[in-house]
Amino acid sequence: MKRGHRFVVIGTTGSGKTTVAAALAEARGVPHIELDALHWQPDWIEADDDVFRARVRDALAAATTGWVVDGNYLEIVEDLIWPAADTIVWLDLPFRVVMARLSRRTARRMRTREELWGTDNREQVSTLFTRDSIIVWAVRTHRSNRRRFGSRATDAAYAHLEFARLRTPDDVRRFLDEA
Repeated sequence: MKRGHRFVVIGTTGSGKTTVAAALAEARGVPHIELDALHWQPDWIEADDDVFRARVRDALAAATTGWVVDGNYLEIVEDLIWPAADTIVWLDLPFRVVMARLSRRTARRMRTREELWGTDNREQVSTLFTRDSIIVWAVRTHRSNRRRFGSRATDAAYAHLEFARLRTPDDVRRFLDEA
């Protein structure tokens, strides 16, 4: 693993981005910037793109010793984050692993009524099987995310980045052990 201080953790919903990013940030002694926390507002309202971009800019500027960013939002903020990064950590776990983790996480959050990102947003049973469901979202985007992230890994515009493509939970453990 490159010994940089600016990491981006990407992967499909439920792949463990926030968990890995938090562990990596702690190991490196740098701030963890969770894009979901900057994007989502109360009542599940998405921040306007300009507001979201400003929040991301501010978070990166405040993290002078380095950072670990987790989240995708490539269409909105990739141009702010990726040129400044030195390592992309791609959690490319099998669909069955992602779905098992996401199902457990979603059930736990519903059972405990866990508040997300200080917004009073909570996952709800009433949305579990709607088109707004996090599980439906993961099913719909897993394959396309794999293609999208794979194309970026070979894109000459990102030749300055080291890509760590982690395909199994063991790969993730080894990567964090070396962090």
